[in-house]
Amino acid sequence: MTQDGTAPANSADHPWPVRTVAVKVAQWIDRLGSVWVEGQITQMSPRPGARTAFLVLRDPSADMSLSVTCDPELLRRSPVPLQEGSRVVVYGKLSFFVGRGTISLRAIEIRPVGVGELLARIERLKALLDAEGLFDPRRKRPIPFLPATVGLITGRGSAAEHDVVTVARNRWPAVRFEIRNTAVQGPTAVPQIVRALAELDGDGAVEVIVLARGGGSVEDLLPFSDEALCRAISAAGTPIVSAIGHEPDTPISDLVADLRAATPTDAAKRIVPDAAAELAGVHDMRVRAAAALRGWVERETRALAQLRSRPALADPLRDIERRAEDVERLRTTARRCAERLVDGEATATRHLREKLVAVGPAATLARGYAVVQRVAGKERHVVRTVGDAPAGSQLRVRVADGAVTAAALGAESLGKSVVAQALPDNQKQTGRNRR
Repeated sequence: MTQDGTAPANSADHPWPVRTVAVKVAQWIDRLGSVWVEGQITQMSPRPGARTAFLVLRDPSADMSLSVTCDPELLRRSPVPLQEGSRVVVYGKLSFFVGRGTISLRAIEIRPVGVGELLARIERLKALLDAEGLFDPRRKRPIPFLPATVGLITGRGSAAEHDVVTVARNRWPAVRFEIRNTAVQGPTAVPQIVRALAELDGDGAVEVIVLARGGGSVEDLLPFSDEALCRAISAAGTPIVSAIGHEPDTPISDLVADLRAATPTDAAKRIVPDAAAELAGVHDMRVRAAAALRGWVERETRALAQLRSRPALADPLRDIERRAEDVERLRTTARRCAERLVDGEATATRHLREKLVAVGPAATLARGYAVVQRVAGKERHVVRTVGDAPAGSQLRVRVADGAVTAAALGAESLGKSVVAQALPDNQKQTGRNRR
């Protein structure tokens, strides 16, 4: 005790004895009070003459259990005979036995859960999972056409295992199985199935998982409507086929699974194809492909024959020859047009040349006229009037066939009328000589 009268704090230097810890645990548990607990009876040991009956209550969805003690009269007065596997609701108070260090539930009331109540709970769970979208068809994963390895979860030595393996191998002999044998009913079914499902889902070689059971009563099929199992099926990455084989009552696992099969045999038929049917289909497709190919070749042959029969391909030079005739005709026409144009222009040129010759100085000189030029050194000046050639001037007289050198001896005047008439002609002739 400390100076103020309180107990020292718990530490390595001041540890609590076992009795203190046991008492404290008993006090803490006692504060919990009475509770209602639901579970499945896995063990019952009512001893004749004993004042206490011992039971083990197990959680159907987890590997957990709780010890229960009760008055044997509670078991005998039950309206429904209780046995191992029965679902019950227990009302009692937890007790911690300090002597043995164990916890036990002292049952005051035990109520068996009837089939009606179980079905009602299944319906409530179904509505909950449906609201969460676990039944949505868009969540369904497609089943592979030809899985190399099939995972199978079923009971050991069960008819369901025999049906799935035999039918699948008869349809496709090369198929391989990874089989996990688990309990398919009772309190241990859900934990074992969930573990097997996780193991197969983690195996990369497994392409589809079949959960199979050969039917049973409503109570026997309760594990397949368990929430933990349904959520494990929904969370799996591998497609899952549910083949419970119970038509009247559909377990929730059928709704959550990616594919529901009516029976294990139906599941085997739906996970692997029939080799004989596939070979027949391949043969049929080969026949159809060959017929289609022959038809295509015949159509193309006819099309080629039609193309070859066309004039452009039957006589390819025909158009060239026709075009050659057109070209020759156009060449002849162009040559004729060019010749006419040249002849016309030649005639016009000849006429112009004749006109030019007729009005040119050479023609004038040929008619008897002459051009008189006064020579002054190297310069020459055309004599137009008698004043341009005074006496003694050196003259050069040009005639039609040459020129004559002369000298001016004098001048002789003509009448004004004669000069006026002749002057324009002389001026015109002089202008032409200059040009």
